[in-house]
Amino acid sequence: MGEPKREVESKWSRQISEQSQSGQTVEAFCRERGLTTSQFYTWRKRLRRSSARQFLEVQVTRTPSQPTAGPGRAIEICLSGGQLIRVEPGFDAKHLRAVVAALETRG
Repeated sequence: MGEPKREVESKWSRQISEQSQSGQTVEAFCRERGLTTSQFYTWRKRLRRSSARQFLEVQVTRTPSQPTAGPGRAIEICLSGGQLIRVEPGFDAKHLRAVVAALETRG
């Protein structure tokens, strides 16, 4: 039988990420790796839809009971494409939204 769904998704996620970082056109990238462009575009669309469903908008607020920021209080956000965003205390929420939006539209 074929590869498990998670492995196939992971493989295509890596391919899509590699193409985005390569600077090559989708056509050139696929030709070099023996992939069809229709497969590539289908998987890119499928993975974007899948990752869009996994995101949930959150509001970050500080309440008086929360301790002030200190070392080791950063959070890490791992996106479906494998990108990792480390958010330190005192971050600019508008800037973070812009970064996430840029990563989501890459490709």
